Amino acid sequence: MVVPVLSDRQIRRLVKIEPFEDAVKRAGRISYGVSSYGYDVRVGTRFKIFTPAPKTGDIAVVDPKKFSDEMMVDVDVGHKPAGDQYVIIPPNSFALCETVEYIEIPRDVLVVCVGKSTYARCGLIVNVTPLEPEWRGKVTLEISNTTPLPAKVYANEGIAQFIFLKADEVCEKSYADKGGKYQDQGGLTLPKVD
Repeated sequence: MVVPVLSDRQIRRLVKIEPFEDAVKRAGRISYGVSSYGYDVRVGTRFKIFTPAPKTGDIAVVDPKKFSDEMMVDVDVGHKPAGDQYVIIPPNSFALCETVEYIEIPRDVLVVCVGKSTYARCGLIVNVTPLEPEWRGKVTLEISNTTPLPAKVYANEGIAQFIFLKADEVCEKSYADKGGKYQDQGGLTLPKVD
C-alpha cells in the first residue's frame, strides 16, 4: 500500500493553515510557506527556555508527569524591531515555542515534522510529535541546541517542515473524537498528563 504525501495543490485545498503563505524567496530570511510536498511553518515570538540551573538552587529533575514552569524562562521578542526578533538558546539546552500558523488537520491525514536544514546544519534540532487526524491549534515546537555554543533562533521565520500523509481510508477514531489534551491549544503549551 502506498501512502500518498499531499502536494502543494492538495495542501492548499485540504488543510486549513492560517495565515497561509506561498514559498517565495525572502532575502535574508529562513524560508517558509507551502513547498512541493509540505509546508514550512514559522516560529512565533514566544519562547520558554530551560534555565541553565534551577531557580531554587535544588537539583531539578524534568518530570513529564509533574512538569514545573519554574525550570523555564519566558521570552517574548514580539516587541522588538523585526531584525532583532530572535532568542538565544544556551549550549546543550532546549526551548519550547509556538508556530505562527494555526492548523486544522483533516480526518484522513497524519502530519509528521522534520527540521529545516539551515538550522540542522547549525546543530539545532526541531522535534514535534505527529499531528493526529482532526488535531487543530497552534503547534508547540521543541528546539534542542545540541552544540557547546549559544545558538540564535529567528522569530517569524521558517523553523520546520510539516509533511501531510493521506490515508486510504478515514480513521475509526480521531484526535478530536478522543478529546485529546492538546486539542485547540492557542499557542505554547507545556506538557500535560491526563
